[in-house]
Amino acid sequence: MTFMARKNSAVMKELFRHADLGQTHGRTGPRQNPSDLMQTALSEEIFLGMLCLERKRAERSGNRFLLVLLDLERAASAGRQAEFAQKVARAANVARRETDPAGWYKHESALGIIFTELSSHDSAATIDTLLEKIHGALSSEFNVQDLQLVDISMHLFPDEPSDGASDKSENPAFYPDLLHERRAKRIPLFLKRAIDVLGSITALVLFAPLFLLAAALVKFTSRGPVLFKQERIGQFGKSFTFLKFRSMYVNNDPKIHQEFMRRLISGAHNGEAERGGKPVFKMKNDPRVTPIGRFLRRTSLDELPQFFNVLKGDMSLVGPRPPVPYEYEEYDVWHRRRVLEIKPGLTGLWQVSGRSRVGFDDIVRLDLRYARGWSLWLDIKILAQTPSAVLLGDGAY
Repeated sequence: MTFMARKNSAVMKELFRHADLGQTHGRTGPRQNPSDLMQTALSEEIFLGMLCLERKRAERSGNRFLLVLLDLERAASAGRQAEFAQKVARAANVARRETDPAGWYKHESALGIIFTELSSHDSAATIDTLLEKIHGALSSEFNVQDLQLVDISMHLFPDEPSDGASDKSENPAFYPDLLHERRAKRIPLFLKRAIDVLGSITALVLFAPLFLLAAALVKFTSRGPVLFKQERIGQFGKSFTFLKFRSMYVNNDPKIHQEFMRRLISGAHNGEAERGGKPVFKMKNDPRVTPIGRFLRRTSLDELPQFFNVLKGDMSLVGPRPPVPYEYEEYDVWHRRRVLEIKPGLTGLWQVSGRSRVGFDDIVRLDLRYARGWSLWLDIKILAQTPSAVLLGDGAY
């Protein structure tokens, strides 16, 4: 039996035990002793695995689920963690349905309940009902004073991006797997950051003549600033100021690009080929772009200032391209993972695999494939392929 099979077998055994014990809960059922009640809570490893599985299921199905966390940090500070853990486990067992997993989000310091398969139409009313049920279960275990030592937080997945809001950050409570992977890859990520710093400094020095040339071309061929600054969405939805050499006329209307991205992300734009050529999934003949801007874009010279973004730490040399906020708001839930899995970059698997010849869903799949298979060697291979992709200019507009 393989390690994965043994692990899956252990998970199934614990889930069946969890369900069997859960069937006996309730005020009218048999009285359980404290050790049995503690056993109804899944271990931290199993519960976090269930949370990740439920999140991935919701990403595909479009259904919502509610994560309720009962935090005992204040009870622990008062020296009553063990006592409170027993009572919270009992309350969680009463409040949940048999199909709702309950377990330790943090071992004996934060217990979680996953209320699954919530309807998107009545989620607000459902949440209110569940909250009342949880408060009722806790009130039967704690007096009013002790109840103040239990912090309750509720997290709905997926939550809708807020239109116009500057904060697009994703709730890290739903992504313990990504946080764990970051801790497990501390040394490789440190080396990746070291390569980013060294590489961006080297590029800024070596490409200084090109910086001056591009800046002069922009400055003397159209009115406006040399640099174009734009809000972009980085890892975990954190926004940052993205730098490029300006390639468009000033005071242009972004709605043309917003509409194009809406159609591209939804699949309405199918990248029809022109005159028997290859399909293109990027705006062609954008009226906002200056003649010099077209040259800068085709040669990727407009991207040079992003080495400052890399040096600052907002971006990496290799990673998914960071989206603009209005693009992010059009994403399906599974699309958002491209801004969660890894830091955005100057170049990536998409850029060396067809650039604008690739549809949006395939771009996201390439980004996710890169993030899940990431290694320093993969970064080196992508960096080595980037110059030829830039020089050939296939798919660049």
